[in-house]
Amino acid sequence: MTTLALPRYATDLHALDELPTHWVQTTDALYALIDEIDSVDVVALDTEFIKRTTYYPILALIQINTGKAIYLVDAPKLDLTDLWQALIEVPTMVWYACGEDLGIFYLLAKCPPLNNVFDVQLGVAYLSGKLQIGYSQAADEILGVHIDKGESQSNWLARPLTQEQENYAANDVRYLLALYQAVQSELKARQLYDYACEDSHSYAHELHDTQNLPDDQLYLDLIAPIYTRRQLALLQQLTIWREALARATNEPRSFIIGKQALREIVQQMPDSIKLLARTTINRAALRRYGDEIVRIVRQVNAMSENNLPPMPPPSYHSKDKPFKNAVNDAVENFSQATGVPAILLLKNRWINQLLQITAFDGDISELPRELHGYRKALIVEQILPILGEYKAQIVSVFNQPPQSAS
Repeated sequence: MTTLALPRYATDLHALDELPTHWVQTTDALYALIDEIDSVDVVALDTEFIKRTTYYPILALIQINTGKAIYLVDAPKLDLTDLWQALIEVPTMVWYACGEDLGIFYLLAKCPPLNNVFDVQLGVAYLSGKLQIGYSQAADEILGVHIDKGESQSNWLARPLTQEQENYAANDVRYLLALYQAVQSELKARQLYDYACEDSHSYAHELHDTQNLPDDQLYLDLIAPIYTRRQLALLQQLTIWREALARATNEPRSFIIGKQALREIVQQMPDSIKLLARTTINRAALRRYGDEIVRIVRQVNAMSENNLPPMPPPSYHSKDKPFKNAVNDAVENFSQATGVPAILLLKNRWINQLLQITAFDGDISELPRELHGYRKALIVEQILPILGEYKAQIVSVFNQPPQSAS
């Protein structure tokens, strides 16, 4: 396990251990909790849910630490509409690795993008330069608390929960406020807190966009550079059909067509059951959905060129990156000046977008939200000018045709 090399934060662990835990299983208890949330400026949250055999996650439990007590909200029993609203309005919601949790929040609350989210995992990354540090490691190294994660795969819909499950659920938020306060204090001391907040808010907006992506755009995340426009059309139509079916039957997408089989179908475009059977599609799915898949393949084969989706912007696929050292130097200098770990400043997918802007004279307004915040000076004043010096090389790579599909 990688050591974070962060200062140990002094906190009253006994007081945290003695924080009372209350079940919320009635409407009266729920509104008492809402009243308490309305009286504080920050709450820590976590969720427990089941999503192994369903399309929609089944929310089993919400854990909330108000600083006064820990609440275990029995989600299946209650109408949570007013709870979502109270959480939307609280000044700061603290999570740890909030990706899946916020996806469920947006699904159930049906709210606009949240601007009150702080992801402590992001804060830890700003302090340590380490990505994906788990909650238990952060709590151990910063607070000196050991958190047992042995119940993570429990059946959270079981009632009553075992004492071990209840302790596990409560501990997921018992120390989270203190961890947030420790991380916040160190971030402010290093003048990094505003940056971490900015990225937390951007992440919350990105998760909202992902949760609300129209069905006809889902295929964009599955594109391979070797696909032709007709193969893209098949990928788009299959993902639209699969999504609607998964939603209607409330089963995972992979139960209908897994990723590998989907890739094979798109590449081979089988227009008969016999040809479809040669892919790795599940035999049960072949029997249930084979005729419909073949119908979609034939329909796409009959589409006119004008109705096919456009090719996506190309990816920079060459290992030859003459600009790499200069970009790395600029990032490192910016890191030294700001204290932001270099690993957080420029993601690979952002680099590809910057290369596209350089090659095709794109508009920087199309860049991701994160690149319009504190990183904008780095991007506009340093990275784009560097890439501009290599524009001819970048254009030549983008103009190279991708390898043909097999």
